Amino acid sequence: MKKLLVLLGFLITAVCHSQDFKAGKVIPDYGKTFEIKNPDYKTDTNSKLKVVFDIGRSFNPAETNKLIETAARFLNMHEKAGVDRKNMKVALVIHGSATNDVLLDEFYQEKNPTLETNPNIPLLKALAENGVDIILCGQSAAFHKITKDKAQRDVQFALSAMTALVQLQNDNYRLINF
Repeated sequence: MKKLLVLLGFLITAVCHSQDFKAGKVIPDYGKTFEIKNPDYKTDTNSKLKVVFDIGRSFNPAETNKLIETAARFLNMHEKAGVDRKNMKVALVIHGSATNDVLLDEFYQEKNPTLETNPNIPLLKALAENGVDIILCGQSAAFHKITKDKAQRDVQFALSAMTALVQLQNDNYRLINF
């Protein structure tokens, strides 16, 4: 009985919080955020936000990679806070176990036989449509035998993740690594 009450408490909390967890306008299907009213540390809505996300891990192949979805959350959250979309530049550098997350459905299925589709493809398309640069490590791609014809069309191949990360940081992108 005690376990049931604890579970019920968690479910009620999740439902209450999910009501505050809202879609954004930039990429409505991904990257939901919470509204933070009157934060003490104010968001500078006039500055240019150039960010590169270092995406080197993947989790459940049946779900979108939450690290990739962070780019949608970043765009939605800052647009809600009043940052002009033209002041946001976002890039993803994908490598390591996340490399397979850019595969087209038929090639993703070869790696994950129980799945018919790659759940990351709609997210990658939405990000690309909103100006996000999606960069794949060429070294990881070669290791995993991923060629351009096997990857989602908006993916750019780089010499390496290291090269792309250094070049983007040299161009004043700020690194976010989870």
